[in-house]
Amino acid sequence: MLQKIPSLNQLVHELSRLPGIGPKTAQRLAYHLLRSQDEYVQSLRDALKGVKEKIKECPVCFSFTEEEDMCHFCKDVMRSADSLCVVEDPADIERIESSGSFRGRYHVLHGAISPLDGVSPSDLKIQALLDRLEPNPDGTRQVQEVILALDADLEGDTTVLYLAKILKDMNIKTSRIAHGVPIGGDIDYIDYRTLGRAIENRIIV
Repeated sequence: MLQKIPSLNQLVHELSRLPGIGPKTAQRLAYHLLRSQDEYVQSLRDALKGVKEKIKECPVCFSFTEEEDMCHFCKDVMRSADSLCVVEDPADIERIESSGSFRGRYHVLHGAISPLDGVSPSDLKIQALLDRLEPNPDGTRQVQEVILALDADLEGDTTVLYLAKILKDMNIKTSRIAHGVPIGGDIDYIDYRTLGRAIENRIIV
């Protein structure tokens, strides 16, 4: 049970609201901060203040940026404009970039469709995505393929089905990243849903 120290208890409460942080972890973090040097606490406070004051959404892809106009992915003329990778969160871009396998552009939805949580298509950056895919005045379209890199969960699947139908009507090539057995994975320890996806996404060798 926590001691009756209001400011410490408030810190524990706020830390426990972070994703993946339970009450015990929040308490350990709070005591760590309490024992830390003032310089570290000040640096942490400045960093938290900085991200809230300086970081904003890119007006094109809706990733996070400190740039005045567009993020560096949208400004990079060396990236292909033919392919557009759709992700749920800005952090997903860094994960895809780390693979070194994609050199196109991105679009961040900022979530996935989840009726149970009250998240509808209008709550996401879906209309902005469709606006980016509109043909030019001469009838040509810059984006030739949309890659859906969404999570393989119920919300991700729901969003993929929703987008795939719209994009099919727009006659745009649409693909989804493959899901299945990871490299080095042992089939004995793979859950049935992942194994099913692997069979569905099998390739010819």
